[in-house]
Amino acid sequence: MKFASRLFFTSLLALCCTHKAGAAERSYPEILLDDVKHVVSAPARWEEAEWRQAGWSSLAVVGTALVIDRPLRDEMRRHSGDNAFMTQVERFGLQYAAGVVGGFYVAGTLTDDERAVQVAQDGLAASLIASGIVTPALKLVSGRSRPRDDQGIYHFKSFSDGNSSFPSGHTTEAFALAAVVANHYDEDWVSYTSYSIAGLVGLARSYHHAHFASDILAGAMIGTLVGKTVVARNADLRSGKLVLLPDVGGGLIGVRIAGSF
Repeated sequence: MKFASRLFFTSLLALCCTHKAGAAERSYPEILLDDVKHVVSAPARWEEAEWRQAGWSSLAVVGTALVIDRPLRDEMRRHSGDNAFMTQVERFGLQYAAGVVGGFYVAGTLTDDERAVQVAQDGLAASLIASGIVTPALKLVSGRSRPRDDQGIYHFKSFSDGNSSFPSGHTTEAFALAAVVANHYDEDWVSYTSYSIAGLVGLARSYHHAHFASDILAGAMIGTLVGKTVVARNADLRSGKLVLLPDVGGGLIGVRIAGSF
């Protein structure tokens, strides 16, 4: 099923890349490449407030690991078993996420709804960055064992397993997509629905003994941050707004102007 989802995302990427943009808009491959560079290099542009927020977020994850990981794991073990609802909702972190993105693209293309197409494009970009770059890198570095492995709460072995427990990839994907949808549609019910489904994905991963609470919290934070960043960044690129970016190379430090003209 993972292969099928990746194939779907690859096919959707090809379709998005061929989507006809307006005369003043950049092509989707250009936007996607810019998104990757912008998100990956973000820490280099952080100021004191952003670093403080990152510190508090890290502290929240550590606190969750110390206080909640063990009791939640034990509680889920007491309720383990086949649950059709948990099985289905979990798929919004992988298979169904691909379907949601594809649904927005098809609906937007058929009805000439540019916002729906942009949701698909931004959702695809956020998914590729959050679930395809950021989370896998952290998994490789952390090497945390999963609850089902019975190796303890704090068993870490860096660079031993790229499919480790920390952070939750399904949760990252679900919250990245939820953030994109919620930030494109400025209505409370959309935000509540999107984030509630994403939260249920995290709960389902815990129910199936795939992740600890801190893994899920970290995935939710990563997905939300990447999703919001991608939407804000692409809104600027599509509007033609000028953006000043630091540019370092060839022994020189300068400023690069990005925008559509």
